[in-house]
Amino acid sequence: MRKLLLQNARLIDPEAGTDTPGDVLVHDGLIAAVRGDSAGAEARRIDCRGYCLAPGIVDLGVKVGEPGERHKESFRTAGAAAAAGGVTTIVTRPDTATPIDTPEVLEFVRRRGQEAAEVHFRPMAALTRARAGRRMTEFGLLLDAGAAAFTDGDHVAADTRVLSRCMTYARTLGALIVGHPQDPGLSDGAAVTSGKFAALKGLPAAPPMAERIGLERDLALVEMTGARYHADQLSTAAALPPLARAKAAGLDVTAGVSIHHLTLNELDVADYRTFFKVKPPLRAEADRRAMVAAVRDGTIDIICSMHTPQDEESKRLPFEAAASGAVGLETLLPAALRLYHAAQLTLPELFRAMALNPARRLGLPGGRLAPGAPADLVLFDPDTPFVMDRFSLRSKSRNTPFDGQRMQGRVEMTLAGGQIIYQRGAG
Repeated sequence: MRKLLLQNARLIDPEAGTDTPGDVLVHDGLIAAVRGDSAGAEARRIDCRGYCLAPGIVDLGVKVGEPGERHKESFRTAGAAAAAGGVTTIVTRPDTATPIDTPEVLEFVRRRGQEAAEVHFRPMAALTRARAGRRMTEFGLLLDAGAAAFTDGDHVAADTRVLSRCMTYARTLGALIVGHPQDPGLSDGAAVTSGKFAALKGLPAAPPMAERIGLERDLALVEMTGARYHADQLSTAAALPPLARAKAAGLDVTAGVSIHHLTLNELDVADYRTFFKVKPPLRAEADRRAMVAAVRDGTIDIICSMHTPQDEESKRLPFEAAASGAVGLETLLPAALRLYHAAQLTLPELFRAMALNPARRLGLPGGRLAPGAPADLVLFDPDTPFVMDRFSLRSKSRNTPFDGQRMQGRVEMTLAGGQIIYQRGAG
């Protein structure tokens, strides 16, 4: 494979925590050198024009509609959206119409992802059969078939005995459990967060404490079983102290937050705008700020899109009846850059949470800007202003809360394994 030299770039290195000018040499799908021009005459050279060059985003928790809901999102459209958004690895959820709970279904999904998407693809498998919280799936066989982790998504296992058995078995295999911290009794049927705003709107609500109760239960089971555990989305300040205590105690736990909970709050729902209905619901501004601070200090490890495509029919309903979720593969980076432009997070801090940490948690080689690392890279202009038009998105579903909003930052080029899979303005 011919060498590729990316010159005159602003290198965002989340591992070193640096933001410096330099060059990156790519050869045989790997980063061969950083900062020095050692390419030789045979290399193809690309002038990065001073734009930012960072490790490709590893997005943990992407929903793809195959099998069963291909009309909402296919692997082809999800892959195209990911490439355009600077996401080079998508880690998919098993909450499909046919749950990914057997090796056969996982093999189908894995094969489809590899065939249809140009980005890297790692599927998670269901924790319990049919995600019903009653019987554990075949962890060993699913790991052999390529499962990246085990989760029932937003179907919280109410039976603590079943969950403890899953964690115990996962520990023996070194598997990662991904939980959704919510107390189902308090959060079932909720559309918004309880408080004055929910009362004024007359919508069913869940208290923020439901998240803390759910997290504390899961952390207690982690302490009992020694399992590896990741909380998929935290969104409330109340959940941060128990997470910090668990980490201080040496438990193998990490936590994520969605970009929507970092950049939006409960008031954005305004006049029942269903594109802002997500799960967990958007929180108070104080909670949003607490999440940003937690990413900055490392209490929260991972930022994800929590990409959840929904068709028009499921969103064009009264707020209480509308489906939850928002697409985010293409909006993750420009939305995250809002935090950079507001001086709340630096670019290395953002890519630590969007690339380095998720890769490390899943044991993947990406997320780094260093010799020997995969040449999974995103080149982006952090300053270009634009107005988000949802109809320009490459996802089949276009349920984004950022439609019509002013944003800054566009992806110029995305590389996966050293191959250019997206270039703005090309094709």
